[in-house]
Amino acid sequence: MDEILGQVLRNAVWERLDLLTELANEADAPSLLSVARSELPRLTEGWRALLAAHEPDEKGNCPECSGRWRQQKSPCSVWRAAYEHLVAGGLAPRPARHLRSAPVTPPVTRSRRGVVRAH
Repeated sequence: MDEILGQVLRNAVWERLDLLTELANEADAPSLLSVARSELPRLTEGWRALLAAHEPDEKGNCPECSGRWRQQKSPCSVWRAAYEHLVAGGLAPRPARHLRSAPVTPPVTRSRRGVVRAH
């Protein structure tokens, strides 16, 4: 039963992320504004809850990523991913359009079924 529930939960989350990506890429401006107003607070609260669970303990270890026999020093992979996606990715300087090289392969994302798709 736990496996089935886990798969249902994972599928629901992947489907929601797929929907939000589709809306971000294809929605008209008024629809996009409406989605942003409703979804951004939910997404930021989700990130806050996830990061709070991964706050380092008094020894500097992540309580969620650490196991009985192996301690994971902070910052753990969750904090590194948060920084990469929320801070560095948004602030990283981009070269002028005429100086950018063409990508060798199209960017890919992981869908809810683990299939890699090109954009």
